[in-house]
Amino acid sequence: MKAKEIISVIEEFAPRNIQEEWDNSGLMAGDTGREVKSVLLGLDCTPELILEASEIGADMIITHHPLIFKGIKRIGTDTVQERMISSIIKKDIVVYSVHTNIDKVPLGVSALMADRIELRDTKILMPQQDSETGLGIVGDLTQPMEFDSFMKMVKERFSLKVVKTSKPINSKILKVALCGGSGASLIPAARASGAQIFITGDISYHNYFCEDEFMIMDIGHYESEIDVLELLMSVILKKIPNFAVHISERNNNPIYYH
Repeated sequence: MKAKEIISVIEEFAPRNIQEEWDNSGLMAGDTGREVKSVLLGLDCTPELILEASEIGADMIITHHPLIFKGIKRIGTDTVQERMISSIIKKDIVVYSVHTNIDKVPLGVSALMADRIELRDTKILMPQQDSETGLGIVGDLTQPMEFDSFMKMVKERFSLKVVKTSKPINSKILKVALCGGSGASLIPAARASGAQIFITGDISYHNYFCEDEFMIMDIGHYESEIDVLELLMSVILKKIPNFAVHISERNNNPIYYH
């Protein structure tokens, strides 16, 4: 199986041309004509992930977050990124990333979040013009819930140690909006959708000043996106059965809670 054939399967599900303008989904390094016998999936490309790929004999690494976002002027050994790229080249590993394009498909990252809390009657929160794709999801719970009960459910379903929220609302929660990763830019859309709470990650201080029975819940960037690895595995195996696809066992959250 050549790397370009695996990439074709992924891009059939999450077309690269729908990614955000600032994004850099796609090939990060390597030869798409390379024969691939095994793939390793991770949220981020890290030195530990590259070592793991080498140890298990994976010829290709597929990550959610791109290894390269901006132009690189040199490939040396001064930075972690430079050392990773040098290592990838030496080991002849293909690295591919599927980022906002898999965020924006209807069955993508935010839909996985919605599945965890069993939202129904869901729709895309911020649709892309003239398209069935877009960012975020909004839908209804199976029944209205008091804030304390909702908080307990979210922590259990996402295996969370801590959660950050704005001031809890007084009314029961029914309509919920979500966005995997850094979703602060979707706060106006979440409010306009009629959602009573917006769940995402990477919320900054001033965004927590909420009004009008609307609140924000920050469950963490990693925690909101980690299901994408199982999704990628299923996408590949559906088209290429019996292929060796591994989810990294060292894909640890870079944020530690004490």
